[in-house]
Amino acid sequence: MGTVSGLRPAFTPVIPNDFKSLGISQNLVMDLVLRRMLIEGQSNLQTLSRVLRLSLPIVDATFRTMRQQQLVEVKGMIGNDYNFALSAAGKQLAAERFQVTQYAGAAPICLNDYHAATKAQAARVEVDRTTLKHIFSDLVVSDQLLDQLGPALISQTSIFVYGPTGNGKTSLAERMLRIYRDAVLIPYAIEVDNQIISVYDPVVHHALDHQDPDCDPRWILCKRPCIVVGGELVPSMLELRLDESSGIYAAPLQVKANNGIFIIDDFGRQLMSPRDLLNRWIVPLDRRVDYLMLRYGVKFQIPFEVLVVFSTNLDPGDLADEAFLRRIHTKIFVEAVDARSFDEIFARVVKAKQIPAEMDSAEYLRKLCLTDGRSELRACYPLDICNILTSIGRYERRPPRMTKPELERATALYFAKG
Repeated sequence: MGTVSGLRPAFTPVIPNDFKSLGISQNLVMDLVLRRMLIEGQSNLQTLSRVLRLSLPIVDATFRTMRQQQLVEVKGMIGNDYNFALSAAGKQLAAERFQVTQYAGAAPICLNDYHAATKAQAARVEVDRTTLKHIFSDLVVSDQLLDQLGPALISQTSIFVYGPTGNGKTSLAERMLRIYRDAVLIPYAIEVDNQIISVYDPVVHHALDHQDPDCDPRWILCKRPCIVVGGELVPSMLELRLDESSGIYAAPLQVKANNGIFIIDDFGRQLMSPRDLLNRWIVPLDRRVDYLMLRYGVKFQIPFEVLVVFSTNLDPGDLADEAFLRRIHTKIFVEAVDARSFDEIFARVVKAKQIPAEMDSAEYLRKLCLTDGRSELRACYPLDICNILTSIGRYERRPPRMTKPELERATALYFAKG
């Protein structure tokens, strides 16, 4: 878990102590208890409260109902707590419920609560050029580009970043997450029509060390998410996915990215066509809501509170027509770097790599990069060439050198012959 001091979510749901405020039915909670006990054999109220992330009054009320229905048998006491196991009837019912779904983790929240939370936690960004200079301080970014990024980030809608390859579009997009100075609550799961949809994903949701003890434990406090996908994106990743063996739905990528950033890198090089992707997102980009469907045809609305960033080195006109591009509110062109920016990038890389450079090394590298028909400098060249110099040094069991012959050797390895 990460640590970010002083972060507070925009809303804090109180711990529910009755089923009305819980938002889900007692039958659903009972199913969770049955499956959990089928797994554990014996349990107690405290353990179930902790594992299912429910308050003791909720678990106690469920236990009493199950006891009245002769689904559990008390085996003894642990202090003031009951130690109990499933009865024969309880085991039979638990096995039946286990066939429907194997989910036995944190209790889900209801869809209405998720709508309210996502809306309350919508990002509100205030930045200026000074702020952005600090955010992108590890990159060489012109004031002109910063002045385009600022309004786009404040709008929190959608951004189309395009331009020649190798000039830092992806690096810019990934650092946009730094504009946020707050945290958000992510639910472990959502209930829709008695189906469980898993939302929290530790791979993309970075939980904070400090969790508010007064907050409903079905939510976990995280940094705002940032999901990056490239050429591997396929249509199924944008829809609910049912795990056949467990009976649990997994939320699609855009839901996991809610209240954060979703970056589609190398837009136009996916297995799905740009037109298909934009067709899929016409409504979400316009109305800030999406529509998902359960396996048996039940369709429901879900929030689409995401900053979507499309990054590509292709011509926007080749990817979609004007009507589609109009739905992507901001277009930012990241041009090839000039000599001054190239030299600054070079100086930073050389310092970081601790490679001794001659006075005219940057100038000579620029010259090499603009030979054989190449007409533009790329921001990636200094780092890529220095990495090759380091590899040459390791191969020859010596420190890397940045002499003119070495630069010629490295660039010959880097650039394909025409």
